[in-house]
Amino acid sequence: MGTDADEAAGPRAAIVVNPVKVDAAKLRPIIEAAEKANGWGETLWFETTIDDPGQGVTREAIAAGASVVMAAGGDGTVRCVAEGLRDSTVALGLLPVGTGNLLARNIEMNLTNVELAVSSVFTGADRMIDLGITRITRGDGTASEHVFLVVAGLGIDAKMIAKTNVKLKKAVGWLAYVDGIGRAIPTLKPVKLRYSLDGSPWRSTTAHSVMVGNCGLLPGGLLLIPDARPDDGHLDIVTLRPEGPFGWLKVWNKLAFENGVLRKSAAGRKIIDLVHDVRSVRYATGKDFELTLDLEQEIQLDGDAFGTAIAVHTWVHPAGLAVRVPADDAALLAPDLPA
Repeated sequence: MGTDADEAAGPRAAIVVNPVKVDAAKLRPIIEAAEKANGWGETLWFETTIDDPGQGVTREAIAAGASVVMAAGGDGTVRCVAEGLRDSTVALGLLPVGTGNLLARNIEMNLTNVELAVSSVFTGADRMIDLGITRITRGDGTASEHVFLVVAGLGIDAKMIAKTNVKLKKAVGWLAYVDGIGRAIPTLKPVKLRYSLDGSPWRSTTAHSVMVGNCGLLPGGLLLIPDARPDDGHLDIVTLRPEGPFGWLKVWNKLAFENGVLRKSAAGRKIIDLVHDVRSVRYATGKDFELTLDLEQEIQLDGDAFGTAIAVHTWVHPAGLAVRVPADDAALLAPDLPA
């Protein structure tokens, strides 16, 4: 419970800083100026650690009365803060200080102006978006449950992340994954799996990669899922199944050229319909997706490696997270959810 003095000081924000990636000293004067200009109380400051990458301190911030929690770090910090905010009404504030800024890209927030992002935290409105929830079961039978905001996957994306040089990623950010994917492809083999979508009968298939997306845009402008929206109440499943000596070239053509270039015009969409290849890249939508694997495979959530899994259960929590956005983004605040 807050004291009378706390209530008199107005609402309070909190910030969770990854000290490895962000210089908090540069953020302090910007945040202090914004909180004073808008009549808010003193912002609560927390730092992530190896033992607590954000979930625990976010819950501390909620218990201390924060009405919005800013995430200052990479995509992993944003995901962990969102996980700490799960099942609360407290909003997530996005600051463009990380390397990927995946969620901010997908909800079309400013990616370069930190002062504007901070101001929006204190003056903006809340946009409700979906949360992806995944339960990962390991080969030894242990399981853990996590949220994701953009994409969860196994196969080439997870292997790419697992093989990415950590020092290179610190130096050049998401460009380091180009090196990782180059080393992942030669080792990648089809994965045998069984799956069920929205309670349908279980089916067997093979695939090189399976990704479940809450959003569709990846760094570099790569449009993985053209029709994905973070507030449509469902998830989008992408299966990559390259065939033949030019299989991966067809996948790249689909994701980079068709999705990123042709789909932007009516003429381009007609070309896609004429040369539609349904085998190399397949899409599906649903609210609940289960899969089991013949052998353990590497898993990634929002660009972070999560070890290996023998089974993965993923589902959507519609409108499960409030994100603080600029107040003039009013058109985005009340999407129509499907029945």
